[in-house]
Amino acid sequence: MTTNATEPEDAFVGHPGKNRRRRPTVIVPLIVMLLVGATVGVATTQVQSSAAGTPAPSPSATTQCLVAERAALVPKKGVLFGVNLDWNTETLPEYAKSLGHAPAVTVQFSDIPYSAATWRHTLDAVTQVKANGGTLLLTLEPHGGFDTMSDVVIAKLVADLAAINDQGVPVVVRFAHEMNGSWYAWGQQPTKYVETFRRVATAVHSGAPGTSMMWAPNYGGGYPFNGGQFAVQPGTADFALLDTNHDGSLTMADDTYAPYFPGDRFVDWVGISLYHWGNQRPWGDNEMPEPTKFADMLTGTYNGTAGDDSAIPDFYEVYGVEHGHPVAIPETSAIYTPTRAGGATELSVKQAWWSQAFSAATHEEFPQLKMINWFEWNKFEIEIDDNVDWRASGTPLIAKAFAKDLPSWFRYGDDVTVCQKATNDD
Repeated sequence: MTTNATEPEDAFVGHPGKNRRRRPTVIVPLIVMLLVGATVGVATTQVQSSAAGTPAPSPSATTQCLVAERAALVPKKGVLFGVNLDWNTETLPEYAKSLGHAPAVTVQFSDIPYSAATWRHTLDAVTQVKANGGTLLLTLEPHGGFDTMSDVVIAKLVADLAAINDQGVPVVVRFAHEMNGSWYAWGQQPTKYVETFRRVATAVHSGAPGTSMMWAPNYGGGYPFNGGQFAVQPGTADFALLDTNHDGSLTMADDTYAPYFPGDRFVDWVGISLYHWGNQRPWGDNEMPEPTKFADMLTGTYNGTAGDDSAIPDFYEVYGVEHGHPVAIPETSAIYTPTRAGGATELSVKQAWWSQAFSAATHEEFPQLKMINWFEWNKFEIEIDDNVDWRASGTPLIAKAFAKDLPSWFRYGDDVTVCQKATNDD
C-alpha cells in the first residue's frame, strides 16, 4: 500500500514498505473507457439465431452473463496475470494495449464503510473490467476499525457485490489485508480480525456467489514491525495469542500468520505481496535482486543481505499445499529510484525480478500459485523519501521487454469465463 504521509518515517523496523497504502483517489472518467475498441469478456447481448434451424428467441428476450460459481475463477492450468493500476494516469484499455493482453485481474482499493462517491470509483473500475474481461480484486480497508463493520455495512457490501456479479464481473475481496502489520487500524488484533473476517465471508458466500474472499497477510520478514501506531500491547489478550512460542515477547520466532487465519471455510484465496525493495539499507539504491529471492520470500527461507527471515513459516507450503488454497501474489514489483546515481539500470533491476516471478522453475515448483499482479505505479515512497517507478510499462523499452518475457502459461482477461447465461424475458 502507499505510505500514509502522516506516519513517521522511522516507525518501522525490518523490511521497508510495511505501511504502504495503494488506493487510487479518482478513476479515469467512464467516457474515456467507452471510446476504446472491441469489448472482451462478458456482456448483456441479444441471443442470436442458431445455425441448426432452431427459432431464435423473441427480440425482447436478452441473455446476460451472471457469475454463478466463485471456484470457476481458479484456473486449472496456468496463472492469472493482473495489474495494480494508477487509475489517475492510465485506463485499463490503455494498459492492455501497452501489454498486448487484457489483464485477467485488475486491482481496486476502497474504504469500508464507503460513501456513494467512493463506491462510484469502484463501479467505474468495474465498467472497465467488464469491457476488457477478467476479474476485479477489491481490497477493502476498514480505516475506522472493526467496530465500523456493522451488520448493516456488511449487508450493503454483499448487495453491491451481487450487483457487480450480476453484470458478469467476478470479484475477489481482499478484506483488511496486512492484518499482521502494525500500521493499519485493523492491525495486530487477531481476535476482532478473525471474528470480522468470518462475518464478512459468511455473508459474501451466501449473498454474492460470484465473489471470493482472499486472506492476505503481510510478508512476515521484520515481524512484528515494532513502532507502528497500532502495534499490539504487551499484557493484552491479543498479545498472548500472537506470542505463539509463549516466551513473553513477539519476534519472528512466533508464527507471523497463523493467529490471524480465519479458517478454511471462510477463505477462498490466500495472498501475500512480495516486493524487491533492495538488498540492504539504505533502500532505493537500484540493486539487483538476489537470484532466488522471490521464491525464498514465498517460502519463508530468505536469508540474505536484507536480513535473516528464515524463522518465518513457509507461506506457500502451509496455506497453498497443506490448506489447499490457491495462492496469489496480489502485488509485486522491483524498486527503481530514478534520482539515484549509479547502481543497476531500470531494465536490469525489473527484468531480474520479473524473470524470477515468471520463470518456468517458479511455475513448476509452485503449482498452487494461481495469480500474480504487477504494481504499475510511479509514486513517492516515504520509506526512502523519494519517488519510485515501479512500472513495467513506464517506457517503451521496459514495456517491450516485459511483454516479451510474459510466459505462455499466463492467463488473461479473455481466458476468464466464469459466467452462466441467464435469460430474462421482458
